[in-house]
Amino acid sequence: MTKPQDKLRGWAAARRAILSGLRFTSLRLRLVVVFGLVALTAAVSASGIAYWLNREAVLTRTQDAVLRDFQQEMQNRAGILPTNPTQGELQHTAGQMAASSQRFSVLLVAEDESGRTVVGNSGALDPFSLADVPESLRTAVGKQQSITSNNKSPYHLYWQRIIDGDKPYLVAGTKVIGGGPAGYMLKSLEPEEKDLNSLAWSLGIATGLALIGSALLAQAAATTVLKPVQRLGIAARRLGEGKLDTRLRVSGTDELADLARTFNHTAEALEKRVADMSARDEASRRFVADMSHELRTPLTAITAVTEILEEELDAETGSVDPMIEPAVRLVVSETLRLNSLVENLMEVTRFDAGTARLVLDNVDIADQITACMDARAWLDAVELDAKRGIMSLLDPRRLDVILANLIGNALKHGGSPVRVSVRASDGDADTDGDLLIEVQDNGPGIPEDVLPHVFDRFYKASASRPRSEGSGLGLSIALENAHIHGGEITAANSPEGGAVFTLRLPRDPSALTETPAEPDGANGDGESA
Repeated sequence: MTKPQDKLRGWAAARRAILSGLRFTSLRLRLVVVFGLVALTAAVSASGIAYWLNREAVLTRTQDAVLRDFQQEMQNRAGILPTNPTQGELQHTAGQMAASSQRFSVLLVAEDESGRTVVGNSGALDPFSLADVPESLRTAVGKQQSITSNNKSPYHLYWQRIIDGDKPYLVAGTKVIGGGPAGYMLKSLEPEEKDLNSLAWSLGIATGLALIGSALLAQAAATTVLKPVQRLGIAARRLGEGKLDTRLRVSGTDELADLARTFNHTAEALEKRVADMSARDEASRRFVADMSHELRTPLTAITAVTEILEEELDAETGSVDPMIEPAVRLVVSETLRLNSLVENLMEVTRFDAGTARLVLDNVDIADQITACMDARAWLDAVELDAKRGIMSLLDPRRLDVILANLIGNALKHGGSPVRVSVRASDGDADTDGDLLIEVQDNGPGIPEDVLPHVFDRFYKASASRPRSEGSGLGLSIALENAHIHGGEITAANSPEGGAVFTLRLPRDPSALTETPAEPDGANGDGESA
């Protein structure tokens, strides 16, 4: 039986796939839409122009034929009527006029001998009457024009298109010259309207087919254009993933082929540059490692000698000549510093080469910090705020390196009292139950321009004092040891004064694998930033 959670996950996956597809084809969709809009605009414009031209041609042809026939009928039939015809004569003549080839309705209007207006239409069932004739048209037909050189006739033929009951009609009227009845004609344009509607439907169908064809052409064009772009995007992603041997297959001589060639040349140059840089970096790391190993052998002998000299300096017999005692002490201190520097360089080389490993153990943090301070005689100078029983799975030796550098740096540059506090977070979405160790001193704090660089290698806050007891590697080694645990170290200034270094470590780094102890130990002494 399918669980609701499984259904929700399936719907979410389908939604992500659809959105991914839309994002993937967004350019394709834009191309299709643009092609479609261009084709639609062109098709609608062409169809509109064609419809308008055909409409005017059809209506003009029909109108001219009807008006010509009506004018001819008025001359041949209404023109022979007497000046004051009877209604019967008008009725008979109107019927004869309507029997023409154009089949229009006719209405004749005149005055009989008594001066009474009489009207005759083309048939008893014909509904055409004076009420159907627009007032403006009747006025124009009955108005007598002045005879001029440009106007040879006092009466003219006038026409007008009207809509009656959603049906189009052509209405025309004129008057017999020399006295006689006025005639009006009504012609239905419904057949022409049907023909024009059929033409509109045909043009609409043609527009739709043009739109569909343009969409298919746009899809084909987009596929042709975007396929090389898609291959270029895949190749760029592979190149970004570090696969520097990625190349594109070049075909053709167009702009996309030039782009593929440029990409190949760029990838080739990048691969060569990265290979050169990797070789130089590897040679540099090997040089540092070899130099450190080579220095350890003479340093071992020198260290043994300096230990003897140091014992002689501290002996009660005072066997060392007071004149050379300062020089001996300088040799002893510088030998110790050089030994510490070599150890630090070897540790840095392990981190750069990726050979540094963890030896995990479940330790009590309070006991570990106490042991670190006791080994360096810092118990009287450091205040520890840590409850016993806070356990964490980590590498004790590397934690000792971190604590020695942070506490030693606080004592050396910050000033007493130095406070070390330990707490375990409750484990929310951000911390996930991390272990927090804060080292706070009582000094002037870290200058704002120095704060971003305190973890840089060989960085020293005072450029005028490049020579000091520290090498400038201590805090960077502490940060690398935190990173290998999956943790982080941050530096800040406390509002109450002094610098605060916060070490954040996961209490159960399940992603880390326990490995055998390394033959070379890391430096455990405090180092200056």
